[in-house]
Amino acid sequence: MYTELCKKLGIDVPIFAFTHCRDVVVEVSKAGGIGVFGAAFVNSLEELKEQLDWIDAHIGDHIYGFDIVIPNSAVGQGSGMSPEEQQDKLWEMIPKEHTDFTNKIIDEHSVPKWHDDSRPPMGAWTMEQVMPMLEDALKRPKCKVIVNALGTPPDNVIKMVQDCGRLIGALTGTKKHAQAHKKAGLDFIVANGGEGGGHCGEVGSIVCWPELIDAVAPMPVLAAGGIGNGRQMLAAMGMGAAGVWTGSLWLTVEEAHAQMAQKESYLKAESTDAVRTKSWTGKNCRLLRNDWSEAWEDSDTPDPLPFPLQLLLTSDLRRRSAMYASSGETQKIADNACGQVIGQINEIESCRGVVSRIIGEYVDALEALNALMPEG
Repeated sequence: MYTELCKKLGIDVPIFAFTHCRDVVVEVSKAGGIGVFGAAFVNSLEELKEQLDWIDAHIGDHIYGFDIVIPNSAVGQGSGMSPEEQQDKLWEMIPKEHTDFTNKIIDEHSVPKWHDDSRPPMGAWTMEQVMPMLEDALKRPKCKVIVNALGTPPDNVIKMVQDCGRLIGALTGTKKHAQAHKKAGLDFIVANGGEGGGHCGEVGSIVCWPELIDAVAPMPVLAAGGIGNGRQMLAAMGMGAAGVWTGSLWLTVEEAHAQMAQKESYLKAESTDAVRTKSWTGKNCRLLRNDWSEAWEDSDTPDPLPFPLQLLLTSDLRRRSAMYASSGETQKIADNACGQVIGQINEIESCRGVVSRIIGEYVDALEALNALMPEG
């Protein structure tokens, strides 16, 4: 389990934990893996600094990663506007039909209104919003890994990160994009199988992993999508992965900041409940099926808007469903992103407990596999 990537980063096990929760970042890194803080829903540079300051103060001598979203294409990106001007322009582009339809669904499910009249922020989903945050992350000595969640990072971003002595990688679910990542000079890629939560492709992990590993060899590849236990990690490592990238595993841990109502939705879910839908971001994204996702599938309702307009359209519901997770019928329309592996997650564990369990299961599965070898 100790790979060259572990050696390069100085971590004990190649378990990467993607999360939006700072507490999870810290606890996974302390347990021997590496927590990766997702900044997609951080709304300002000031908010990011508060989060990363806390991580720096609590993580000790351990390291962490930083996940950003710089899509190759997005409505309004590259406009030269400030983030505030950009959001103003994007709001103007949302049709009233979509706003009315969204508000109707929210009202029907009795989700409490936001406590003030502030406009919901979009988060960090364009170059203009992300770059100041990336620059701040690169000033932090314990932040050693940068990952782009959507597409190959621009050349200037790759150079900026590598010139600072950090590693930079990116997610992909296709051979074509994996080869583009390699050509661009990234340090590693994350091979994201279609089972994975959030934005994912269509190719299942058992096909995706070896195909991408072979396509970019000897470049290190982290396997993602469908990893919830040590047996699945062993399968990935047996295919040549340099480690695993996990996300759904950390949604229900003790340290996760989600309210119990949301955690219970995850704990009760089956693998078939995690479906791909454009209803939240405008791109195919895997979340728990509910009234919200099904409403957008009806033939007589509006089609989801392109990214990031749909993301902006759903921003108010996203913040309200997080704040009022247990109110009304909020969970029936909540933004509960997860992969199909959610069906294996049936109890609340600590971050350290999850890491320890995966290692134990990995060892047991390896021993069982080795026992199948003939003697002599």
